[in-house]
Amino acid sequence: MFRLWGKIFKDNRLVKDIVICDESEDTRTHKIFHALDAICYEFDLSKPIWLDATIAEFKRHDKARFYQDNFMDTIEFDYLEIHIIEE
Repeated sequence: MFRLWGKIFKDNRLVKDIVICDESEDTRTHKIFHALDAICYEFDLSKPIWLDATIAEFKRHDKARFYQDNFMDTIEFDYLEIHIIEE
């Protein structure tokens, strides 16, 4: 089972979180994008842009943070963090 944890932080405090589970036979990349879409839908956010630094961080740690630079719209929090907790 694939599980992705999405967390919103403001002032170094966890404000909201959600875990998305995916049991499909899709590729890992597709599961990540589908889970991120579900997180953005649940938190009513626009989809973030994957910058080169974000991709590199995700490859190293299976975790990525999306700051204001990653969003087209203004965000009311410091960052959105996604983290793979189970594959």
